[in-house]
Amino acid sequence: MKQPCVYIISNRRNGTLYTGVTSNLPQRVWQHREGIIEGFSSRYDLKMLVWFEPHTNMETAIQREKAIKKWNRQWKLRLIEQHNPDWRDLWADICR
Repeated sequence: MKQPCVYIISNRRNGTLYTGVTSNLPQRVWQHREGIIEGFSSRYDLKMLVWFEPHTNMETAIQREKAIKKWNRQWKLRLIEQHNPDWRDLWADICR
């Protein structure tokens, strides 16, 4: 899935959330999972991909990421649970 995506990773159901944007979702999630990216995601052990949204271009993906980052926590939880009610790690889904 090498296209612009907005994504949310977590450490567990209802855990700490991180929202990001990337042009290569499998590579970026792998970096989070391996702890290669220093900072917030490695500090809180965020390795589960719980939500993602593909976009046709990076500009709209970045706009969406910025909007979601301004949301309150409940809105983000609702977004995740609308698409992934069991909080499955979607890593395998994007690696197919």
